[in-house]
Amino acid sequence: MRPSFDEMQATPTTVRPHYKTYDQWLARQPRDDMQARREEAEMIFRRVGITFAVYGDKDSGEGTERLIPFDLIPRVIPSHEWREMEKGLRQRVTALNRFIHDIYHGQEILKAGIVPREQIQNNAQFRPEMMGVDVPQDVYSHIAGIDIVRAAQPDGSGTYYVLEDNLRVPSGVSYMLENRKMMMRLFPELFAQHRVAPVAHYPDLLLETLRSVAPRQVADPTVVVLTPGMYNSAYFEHAFLAQQMGVELVEGQDLFVKDRTVFMRTTQGPKRVDVIYRRLDDDFLDPQVFRSDSTLGCAGLVDAYKAGNVTLSNAIGTGIADDKSIYPYVPKMVEFYLGEKPILHNVPTHLCREKDDLAYVLAHLDELVVKEVHGAGGYGMLVGPAATKAEIEDFRAHLVANPSNYIAQPTLSLSTCPTFVDSGIAPRHIDLRPFVLSGTEVQMVPGGLTRVALKEGSLVVNSSQGGGTKDTWVLED
Repeated sequence: MRPSFDEMQATPTTVRPHYKTYDQWLARQPRDDMQARREEAEMIFRRVGITFAVYGDKDSGEGTERLIPFDLIPRVIPSHEWREMEKGLRQRVTALNRFIHDIYHGQEILKAGIVPREQIQNNAQFRPEMMGVDVPQDVYSHIAGIDIVRAAQPDGSGTYYVLEDNLRVPSGVSYMLENRKMMMRLFPELFAQHRVAPVAHYPDLLLETLRSVAPRQVADPTVVVLTPGMYNSAYFEHAFLAQQMGVELVEGQDLFVKDRTVFMRTTQGPKRVDVIYRRLDDDFLDPQVFRSDSTLGCAGLVDAYKAGNVTLSNAIGTGIADDKSIYPYVPKMVEFYLGEKPILHNVPTHLCREKDDLAYVLAHLDELVVKEVHGAGGYGMLVGPAATKAEIEDFRAHLVANPSNYIAQPTLSLSTCPTFVDSGIAPRHIDLRPFVLSGTEVQMVPGGLTRVALKEGSLVVNSSQGGGTKDTWVLED
């Protein structure tokens, strides 16, 4: 595996230009001062209640509430790199929204033979209930979290790749916002020395996006955030975003449908709801249509949705476009729908349902990362180079039994960023999740959530697997 691209160090003795001022500042900081500020950050995060449920064995249901570790050393991105990434993100999310609309309408991309029809019809995320249903402005994924990694090239440069598209209920934006607030509190002098693009206006952009996709006849739409409840792992974020936008946080029991219109119960009586930013999966939205045992959603919601009387963000059925078995076709979607070459590239991907691909993967399990097509949170995957022989053979059995359930990719050595760990400052692998908002227009705040694998050598950055987060600085010109 090729050595990692270091975000800060161009060579062991030289620093990349956009890190130069920060590096000089960091060299002057006593270790005890940095440790004290880390403890202060942890105390404040604990007091505010910024926690995440970390699940042990996913089958046991056991888990604990804990803080997501916050690292004091920011990930810095120069403006020219961000501008190119932003163009690529706009292009990719626009094409993905066009794809979802097409799948639930004319299915032109299937007729053209670009995406195999069985990949849609046999997909657990395909919702036949959405066929022919029109949504405002043909936008399905209003909030997308696109996971981006950087890998070293033979010439020493680093290339950005899209690792995953999260189009259903992407999480983590609250940590992006709280990380920035914390950095500004702990290190105000750094923000006087750097022109860091702001992110604090994200809740305003989110509310603007949600209001822009309200049903056409509504002049002053009422927006709510729908949460599964306080026991959900991301409940802090649900409450945080509702509070930041100044809208109600509701559970399914707070809503009811009358005359194909959604209302919420208030102390002043029923109030019509026009846009629901829902933070629960399709299956739990409406017991009359999906899971009949769900108590998290609202009976009749889908009927009101199909009637055009309420907007769901994100739309039902968006999961068809963030399924890992569909991911390999996204570059072709960009060309098919937009007539453009993709700006952001995919990681090369083997589809295990294909005979030749499966044979290659089985012969190279110790070199590859193999993932479940519906997996999330770092579960259901094999990182070949880090796995034992027993783990590889166990995974091989699962793969042979159900090859269509898996994809495989080369083990990219994710780029590293200096990180403040117990032993001092050391490189740790990172990724980036920018949040892309699609309504009347496509917009985003500069940067996103940088996740960091805190365990030395680990490539798994997911919070559910013990990863941490960093503030992400996009430097303005």
